[in-house]
Amino acid sequence: MNRRNLLVLLGGKAIAWPLAVSAQQARVPTIGILVFETSGSEDFRRQFEMSLRELGYIDGQTVRFEFRSDQRTSRLSELAAELVRLNVDVIVAWLTPAAQAAKQATRDIPIVMLAGNPVETGLVESLARPGGNVTGTAAVGAELSRKCVELIRDLLPSVHRVAALVNTPDPFSKFFIENIRLGGKANGITIDDFMLHGAEELEPTFALMEKDRADAVIVQPTLGLKRSAELALKTRIPAVSIIREFVEDGGLMSYSGIEAELYRRTAAFVDKILKGAKPADIPVEQPTKFELVINLKTAKALGLTIPERMVDRADEVIE
Repeated sequence: MNRRNLLVLLGGKAIAWPLAVSAQQARVPTIGILVFETSGSEDFRRQFEMSLRELGYIDGQTVRFEFRSDQRTSRLSELAAELVRLNVDVIVAWLTPAAQAAKQATRDIPIVMLAGNPVETGLVESLARPGGNVTGTAAVGAELSRKCVELIRDLLPSVHRVAALVNTPDPFSKFFIENIRLGGKANGITIDDFMLHGAEELEPTFALMEKDRADAVIVQPTLGLKRSAELALKTRIPAVSIIREFVEDGGLMSYSGIEAELYRRTAAFVDKILKGAKPADIPVEQPTKFELVINLKTAKALGLTIPERMVDRADEVIE
């Protein structure tokens, strides 16, 4: 090979090498985030992205986010299919309807869920061996709804009837109401079921509960926390849910897993998967710490005096 040809060859390699490096540097993983939209969804997104940042995943630099959300389960299926078409590296699904939509959309892309009763709703085969492409955190929301009945009794000793607002299209609803009924039986409280088909039925349902004089109500989160809290105040019905944001929106009380910790664990699942772990090999986790939050401002608006022992028992009190 003569000197001229050697220089041309070397020059071509010198040009090609930086281009190859540049292409490698440009490739960052894409995380699809699919959320059943309710008042806690923005807080989830903020804390989840912050947790990823702590692990070195910075939006626009070391990772790219594709965020999709809606309150309609039919629309969630469309959004999940959109994320699949974008060929994201992993889908994070918040709440059961989003996790179900993601699983129906793909068997190949890893899914990290934060959803209630994933074994019973068919999201995973078992907690220890999830199988398939789904893993994450089982939020034990059904069990928490049973605990809410006990907490209502402690908060309002004279309680006799508790209403349960159930979002029928949500696959989690079956286990939500079953556990509330168990809680009612254990505590000698009558449970009135209201099987709703969406947030648009909230207002007439609260009007009916006001007429029937329900002592308290437990709200399934996917019905809409903020609107439920507003209507509970308007109709002067003490309202409880299993997501902390409900109390921040004006609900009387919540009992839930510590959400900041749940979101940190969700980020840790994503980190493992992006580093090569398979969802089928990562056991599903359950929360081990829970928090009771009471809104004293709401209690005052409802004309309630919260027992001192309940105030002392609360992990946080909003005044």
